[in-house]
Amino acid sequence: MLKKLLEADAIGLRLEWVGGLPLWEVHPTYRHRKAVDRIRQSIRPLEEGCGCVHVADVYIQFPDGSLKRPDIALFCREPEELDEAITQIPQGVVEVVSRGYEAKDLEIGPRFYLSQGVKDVVVFDPYTLLVLHLRKDRVERHISPVTLRLEGCELTV
Repeated sequence: MLKKLLEADAIGLRLEWVGGLPLWEVHPTYRHRKAVDRIRQSIRPLEEGCGCVHVADVYIQFPDGSLKRPDIALFCREPEELDEAITQIPQGVVEVVSRGYEAKDLEIGPRFYLSQGVKDVVVFDPYTLLVLHLRKDRVERHISPVTLRLEGCELTV
C-alpha cells in the first residue's frame, strides 16, 4: 500500500488511506509550508524524558491499518522505522488547513487521530488564524499566535 501512496506523490498528489477510504490533496502551497516550518521551529520539551521529536509530512501506519501523513507528528522518542511508514503512535499531531480541503483537516483528521490514541491534535487555519487544540475530553479554540502545552511538548502556532 505504501508503494502506491508514494507513486501518487510522484505525480503531485498526497494520498492517505483512512479507515478504508482514500483521501487525497494536491501538494501544499508556500503559505502552508511556511506555517509548518514556523511551528516546527517553536517546538520545545516540557518534561524530562520527552525528546519532542518532530517530523513533517511522513507516513504513519495506525493500528487500524490506516496510513496518514500529518503535517507535523510529535513523538517523545525517535521512531524506529527509517525506510517505511512509522508505526509508533505520535503523542501529538499538527495539521495546517489547506484551502479546498477544510473538511479533511477540520472534521475527518481530528476524529481519526483521537480514535487512534493521539493525545493532542492541533489544527491551524492560516487564512482565518483559527487554532483548535483537541484532546479526547475537550476542544479549545484560539487565535494565532498562541502557545500551547501538549503532552510533553510546547509549541507556538
